[in-house]
Amino acid sequence: MAIADDDQRFMRRALDLAEQGRGFVEPNPMVGCVIVQDSQIIGEGFHEKFGGPHAEVNAIASAGGASLEGCTVYVTLEPCCHHGKTPPCTDALLRIKPARVVVAMQDPFPKVQGGGIQGLASRGIQVCVGACGEEAARLNAPFIKVHEKGKPWVIAKWAMTLDGKLATASGSSKWISGEAARAEVHRIRGLCDGVMVGSGTVKLDDPLLTTRPPGPRTAARIVFDSQATLSPTSQLIESIGESPVMVAVAESARSERLERLDHAGCDLIVCPGSDHAERMEYFLGQLASRGMTNVLVEGGSQLLGLLWDTQQIDEVYAFIAPKIAGGSEAISPIGGRGVLNMEEATSLVRTDLRSYQETICLHGFTDFSL
Repeated sequence: MAIADDDQRFMRRALDLAEQGRGFVEPNPMVGCVIVQDSQIIGEGFHEKFGGPHAEVNAIASAGGASLEGCTVYVTLEPCCHHGKTPPCTDALLRIKPARVVVAMQDPFPKVQGGGIQGLASRGIQVCVGACGEEAARLNAPFIKVHEKGKPWVIAKWAMTLDGKLATASGSSKWISGEAARAEVHRIRGLCDGVMVGSGTVKLDDPLLTTRPPGPRTAARIVFDSQATLSPTSQLIESIGESPVMVAVAESARSERLERLDHAGCDLIVCPGSDHAERMEYFLGQLASRGMTNVLVEGGSQLLGLLWDTQQIDEVYAFIAPKIAGGSEAISPIGGRGVLNMEEATSLVRTDLRSYQETICLHGFTDFSL
């Protein structure tokens, strides 16, 4: 069935509404809803916070009690048909008796996954699927990845000099980017469930990894630290009351080190595997199982290289400062194996350039996941 221009237009409005839930609704998806009668919007809403009313319920409420019989409902994700923290949205829609429900995409959540569409259609409502489907899938790519691949959406961030250095040969990296760029990094952190670094970065930089000022989400501070070397005098441990600290360790980590971190209040995840790649695969699955949807990785070079080599990175923020460090021994952002031929290099897609005073940010997506 062809998708009408009006369907595209109203669905794009619903997508704009859905975006307003970013950072507030996870691990739920962002969803927007628009109700139309005689080509006029008479109700609209979005999922505003985790555990709160869904988009369809908010849109119906915004109509102010007017009769909605025969209307068309536009919703960016298939209406839920199960009892969770809220009743099924399909029940709410059936009560208003719409003539049509236009759905951007099917919900990958196993308890829905076509059931909402079928439930509405079985009651005589015309259901159309696919209007702005690609845009809807992009909006909720992290939610989709969690349910289809059992892993969180991995966002890589680094700041580098114009000549591609993450730090000097001595490990010095403060500060490459300017204040405006660093403020943007804090904004991104505030939308994520976790901020991850490697043990080497903690030893060199002793980062705090909190979000300043706080954002919608409080990200767990995560250290990929196979041998449990995190120091009890690190800023991460000393500030553990502000936000949790999670440490991914290998089965071979010494017991006294594990006991020390456990006593300090760290959440330890012992990751089986014969190498870093296997342990990371397991660890990402554990993060998803704990409800983490978006994880920001801030370095260092070896951790980013591991994730790049194993095609775990989904999104990139590369901050480029107008500074030149030089040095053949200086550190580049992505370590690991890399590729032998330039034709094998991964090109980011849907890229955009943003300016933060003197620092430029190249933002884009890989095609590793979706």
